[in-house]
Amino acid sequence: MTVRVLRAASRAATPWLNGGGVTREVAGHPEGAGLAEFDWRVSLADVAQGGPFSRFEGIDRVITVVRGEGMALTVGGTPHELCKPYLPFAFDGGAETDCRLLGGPVVDFNVMTRRGRATAEVELADFQRDVAVPAGAVVLLVCLQGTAELGAADLVLGEYDAVLLEQGEDQLRVDGVVAVVTLRRAA
Repeated sequence: MTVRVLRAASRAATPWLNGGGVTREVAGHPEGAGLAEFDWRVSLADVAQGGPFSRFEGIDRVITVVRGEGMALTVGGTPHELCKPYLPFAFDGGAETDCRLLGGPVVDFNVMTRRGRATAEVELADFQRDVAVPAGAVVLLVCLQGTAELGAADLVLGEYDAVLLEQGEDQLRVDGVVAVVTLRRAA
């Protein structure tokens, strides 16, 4: 198994232009690509106040509330309440999107893929399970709460630590919640 460890402590916080929060990129492809060039990008954001989301034309997004009371999103004029943690919500990143916080700041987990170049499947695990990397894909594991251990790799992940798996399979033991993101090149 090919394993790349991505520790939370090594991520820089990037302030939003509107002052409403900060983002910490967990991983992206190609590595080092900017917002206009990425095929996929995974990040965690500290959202301090509501307001409009940046629009990303041609981008599919999956957002998951990790901490806080949640948020109400209005996407393309349709309201959606994300008031429970660990429930992924998919939407068009190019749609006009506004956010209202339901009870103060939140932390969210954000997966973005460029349509026609990549796709993502986001699952949340709070139990022991096998993790296998499908052919032509990579799997990103991000510990969102508590700890997780990757058996064969003898690797322990703390809160917001991540590991990028490029091939093989392993046993994932979870004491909390882990995001399991399978990223594929678009067909």
